[in-house]
Amino acid sequence: MDVNKKIEELKLVPVVVLQDVKDAVPLAKALIAGGLPVAEVTFRTAAAADSIKAISEACPEMLVGAGTVTNLEQAKKAKEAGAKFIVTPGFSKTVTEFAVENNIPVFPGVCTPTEIMMVMEYNLPVVKFFPASQYGGLATIKALSGAFPSLRFMAGPYTSLRWMPTGGVNTKNMMDYLSFDKIIACGGSWMVKESLIKEGKFDEIEKLTAEAVALVRE
Repeated sequence: MDVNKKIEELKLVPVVVLQDVKDAVPLAKALIAGGLPVAEVTFRTAAAADSIKAISEACPEMLVGAGTVTNLEQAKKAKEAGAKFIVTPGFSKTVTEFAVENNIPVFPGVCTPTEIMMVMEYNLPVVKFFPASQYGGLATIKALSGAFPSLRFMAGPYTSLRWMPTGGVNTKNMMDYLSFDKIIACGGSWMVKESLIKEGKFDEIEKLTAEAVALVRE
């Protein structure tokens, strides 16, 4: 599977925090039912690796990745659990090199030209802009894209640096981001709020997901 292409087709990546592995599969099924078979399960909790494994095994059609990966140990756990991609909040040389060596798509978090130039050394086609709203949102992405207009990457459909903004993205600003052709997708958590997961409101998650998908497809 071409992970980058699939994410670009879906346009949205739910950023998920799971406190209990028992919620992993019901959440995945709610996202799939809502028309969004993708999730970034963050390593903000001890349940992350087991949740990724549970989703991978029970929902093979789900594109499940690991988010908030900050060190090599977490990256190894993500790989062992079956993560199809890795997302980091900032640039980590060790995590990036591990992902590249193991052919796992990785989206390093960046927000400055210096970080972008560090990512360029690894020929990565997509970066995560985080936290998007706090660092100027779309205006900053456009400015940084202008600074690297001829950036070239590995063979494939991406001929210049692409972005996945995360942090402060919601239904009010999502389409503004997606209107810019250098943005591959948006990461967001409004449809998978931790409170909804804890309360087992998976029908509500499915509803919010379907609404977000419908908005993207308009």
